[in-house]
Amino acid sequence: MRDTLLIALFAFLGAAAAGVLGACVLLLIRRRSLVAHLTVVAGVGVTAMLAGTLAVAQAMFLSGHDLSVVTTVVAMAAVVSLATALLLGRWVAARSHALALAARSFGDGGDFTSPEGPATAELAAVSRELEATSAKLAESRERERALESSRRELVAWISHDLRTPLAGLRAMAEALEDGVAADPDRYLKQIRMEVERLNGMVGDLFELSRIHAGTLTLSLARMSLYDLVGDALSGADALARENGVRLVGEGVEAVPVEVDGKEMSRVLGNLLVNAIRRTPADGTVAIAAERSPEGVVLSVTDGCGGIPDEDLPRVFDTGWRGTHARTPPAGAGLGLAIVRGIVEAHDGRATVRNVPGGCRFEVVLPAAASL
Repeated sequence: MRDTLLIALFAFLGAAAAGVLGACVLLLIRRRSLVAHLTVVAGVGVTAMLAGTLAVAQAMFLSGHDLSVVTTVVAMAAVVSLATALLLGRWVAARSHALALAARSFGDGGDFTSPEGPATAELAAVSRELEATSAKLAESRERERALESSRRELVAWISHDLRTPLAGLRAMAEALEDGVAADPDRYLKQIRMEVERLNGMVGDLFELSRIHAGTLTLSLARMSLYDLVGDALSGADALARENGVRLVGEGVEAVPVEVDGKEMSRVLGNLLVNAIRRTPADGTVAIAAERSPEGVVLSVTDGCGGIPDEDLPRVFDTGWRGTHARTPPAGAGLGLAIVRGIVEAHDGRATVRNVPGGCRFEVVLPAAASL
């Protein structure tokens, strides 16, 4: 038993010395390649075994022949270990290099494609994560391009919509100033109407900026959809009469919801105004509210004739106006973008689909908790 403990002690001391030396070498080459690290690790293992063997041999006074045999065996093991470490290191380094090249093209704006061939579990996991990240970045780039296109379109429409009324205001102001206006009262009334239109446009821009900046603050209160829809119909009645459109609000359930009354009234008002302006005279705009498994559904159906399928995904984009047949006489294409922003702030969603003779806008809101 005592001899076994001594052998273990001498072997441990010899191996520990080799291990400390290997750790120092690894510390010095910590910035070198993986091949060098694997070579050092293999060398440390063989050296530790050789040092332990030599320490035990010296302590046990082995013969010179036995010592040379042991040393030869350890040396052969060292050659095989180092060769294996070099091959493994070069293979892992090659896979890492291929992965780095693929990641570089992915970082330059391309899609990531995993290198072909077998790989270690760790490198395969990194490849899968890079593929998932590449897909997410591709979606982000697509959204960014769509947003940039919407911004450019919005700036173009805003510039056009501002230039026309401003030019008219300037002409009328100059006519009043020079005293050449044949009917000053009519000019003043027209100026007031243009100012109200510009004020509404600026209000929409401010509301949209709050939505995009995430600073829209909601004051939630429990109320009935019946009251909300009734107020919205009253507010849109004058515009509907002016355009010869019938407003229908039948089948509206008195469903309780927790919403910001002011903001939700704006949602309904925008949807109704949008529907009335796009429905021809003698047409009908219908609004409904009902329960559903998903919550509460508010819908506004118009008689616009439908929206082209390729335009349906863009209806709620900022600045979108659609075809010339649907271009409104006023506004900058902000109303539906504001609708979506307010609805999403209420944890709901806004959608649109074509129906016979027109389209149907739906707003889905969470149902209020039962008292």
